[in-house]
Amino acid sequence: MVKILYFASFREQLGKADEQLPADYDSVESLLQSLADRGEVWQQALVNNPNLQIAVNHDVADRATPIEAGDEVAFFPPVTGG
Repeated sequence: MVKILYFASFREQLGKADEQLPADYDSVESLLQSLADRGEVWQQALVNNPNLQIAVNHDVADRATPIEAGDEVAFFPPVTGG
């Protein structure tokens, strides 16, 4: 299984804070493509979002980062502040 976390505005947009999915994905990109199949909201929030921030096992990651069983993948919008 892979644990998926959705932070900040993604929680509200997608209607969930986390979920467990089978470890059927070889990279973050393949996971994102599968999530995009859930509909337009998922596509806009995750796939078509050039500012999407990604972490795998608490390390900054990108769409090409490999994932495997037991990993934790987190998606969050860009952080702003000052």
